[in-house]
Amino acid sequence: MTKQILILGAGFGGLELSHRLSTEVADEVQVTLIDKNEAFRFGFSKFDLMFGRASMSDVNLYYRDLVKPSVEFRQETVTSIDAASKRVTTNAGTYNPDILVVALGADYDFDSTPGFSEGGHEFYSFDGAAALKDVLADFSSGSIVIGILGQPYKCPPAPCEAAMLLHEYLGERGIRSDVDVSLISQWPVPVPPSPDGSKAIVARFEELGINYVTNTEITSLDPDRKVALTSDGEEIPYGLFLGIPVHRVPDVVEASGMAEGGWIPVDEKNLSTRFPGVYAVGDVTSAPAPKAGVFAESEARAVAEHLIAEIRGEGTPVPFQGAGICYVEFGDNLVGKVNANFLPGQPPTAPWDEASEDYVAEKAQFGAERKERWFSA
Repeated sequence: MTKQILILGAGFGGLELSHRLSTEVADEVQVTLIDKNEAFRFGFSKFDLMFGRASMSDVNLYYRDLVKPSVEFRQETVTSIDAASKRVTTNAGTYNPDILVVALGADYDFDSTPGFSEGGHEFYSFDGAAALKDVLADFSSGSIVIGILGQPYKCPPAPCEAAMLLHEYLGERGIRSDVDVSLISQWPVPVPPSPDGSKAIVARFEELGINYVTNTEITSLDPDRKVALTSDGEEIPYGLFLGIPVHRVPDVVEASGMAEGGWIPVDEKNLSTRFPGVYAVGDVTSAPAPKAGVFAESEARAVAEHLIAEIRGEGTPVPFQGAGICYVEFGDNLVGKVNANFLPGQPPTAPWDEASEDYVAEKAQFGAERKERWFSA
């Protein structure tokens, strides 16, 4: 009997899971993949939009081009989830699958930081990154402050990358000496699981003249005076504020009652939830790994292993391994690499490979391989 599998969200997790099921058990499943967007975009392409290297159409991988046996993509918006019955309603219909996988990612809560919507900008959404192109082009002198407004957040090194790429961008315009660049972080180091990576990033900040302020929580912005206020009562002046907004589960997940403590709790080995036949992967979960696409992909592989063994009635599924590679942009055609492992039950490790031009090509290949794997037959 064909098993009906419904995947909500076509990001790293949803695409990897649908690919694995199509490859391994296409004759035994019917996969419906739902996303409200028409196209997938790699998160790292936000910098291409922000600094005017690419347009939105350049970075789109359209879901209409997805060709996989036993996988059907539908562009719909999820409006309700009943996890106990696995019943899902969208703007176009209702689904009652045998297996439900929630991979809807994290949304942004712009209003949780008073003054941010009125006095700041963000580059964590694709629309926000694209809008910053013109904002940055109009900025010629003063101070740019990059502020992390909450934890956890997607792609932990991204704020550091933004600072280093800003240095490069301003230098290309010939105005770097007229602009102060600062990064305000709640953490003591850029990448806590990677001491060597953190040292390399801090050294790069010093080399580029980027102000790095640690252990500081920004609680609000005063748009009229153009200052960011901290939990310690300090005021940080800015000419342009780029904030990493507070993250939260999508409204439809919050309304479903699946989230506890802000995120969907899952089994660390197979990403199952407390609801039978319901799984969750990626940024929407409290899985013991950073909120980043490569870890959503790793989690999806663990779910696939579990489902394939269940469908075949044989084999021992490989549990979630917690491994992932993170490429870090240093500017000047240099990219470093963190080889992270968040294997459940063990302290995280994250060895560092020094930034080099070689990793520029490797990062491009990383994207090309996934485009081929997820969208080709």
